[in-house]
Amino acid sequence: MSFYTSLNGLKNAQTDLGVISNNIANAETNGFKKSTVAFSDIVAGSAFTNPKLLIGIGATVEAINQNFKQGPVEQTGNALDLVVNGDGFFTTRSAITGDTLYTRNGAFEIDENGYLLRGGNRLQVFPTDPAGAVTGTALQSVQVPAVNAAGAQFAGVAVGKNGVITASYADGNNTAIGMVALATFISPGGLRQEGAANWSATGISGAATYGQPDEGFYGGITSGALERSNVDLSEEMVGLITAQRNFQANAKAIDTATQISQTIINLRT
Repeated sequence: MSFYTSLNGLKNAQTDLGVISNNIANAETNGFKKSTVAFSDIVAGSAFTNPKLLIGIGATVEAINQNFKQGPVEQTGNALDLVVNGDGFFTTRSAITGDTLYTRNGAFEIDENGYLLRGGNRLQVFPTDPAGAVTGTALQSVQVPAVNAAGAQFAGVAVGKNGVITASYADGNNTAIGMVALATFISPGGLRQEGAANWSATGISGAATYGQPDEGFYGGITSGALERSNVDLSEEMVGLITAQRNFQANAKAIDTATQISQTIINLRT
């Protein structure tokens, strides 16, 4: 039994090493959220077993939990680099598949058609009137007009703390083109990681609840900055050393069990 118990420990230590390695690899990934492994013990017994004689047979991975603590903010000076100072997620939608994804990485840009996007996924906003007042709750992709009603050329874009996106034109006029829609979840730990600092909703996370920036726990918007990974390298290095020692200890236990078995075999011969 000791062989299988120690082998189980080796596999668990390997899982822990894999998760820590992924955290370290993404220490410089904007919007990345680190994960930790939770273990639980395994016992062998029945309802009729004396509780004082229950034997532990190792551990199992109970969950790999995501930590959504906000990461440090880095100033960039780019008007379309956005940070959510709260619990909200940016909502994006793929123009190809229509899939809705959520992210904390606010490194947006304007494509040739005037859409604000990140990684090919278009930023979703609440519609507004030219003054910035919300006119509806149905989300839509935000598109910057190349010219305004007077025929003036597009000159730049700005995003306020309240999430209102304002386009500026060569004639000096400004027009609101939407308000950033933020999403929150009753259980964000249940979000599915999709890569590229994107998440999708699941039955565990619950459906997204949308709200306006700078209201309640959604958080305000900071323009000209990006949220960095919340990975603490010092903490991860300590965890890496601990996981390595756990791996070595289980390997040593297997080696010891092998020596004991060999001794018993030698006695019989």
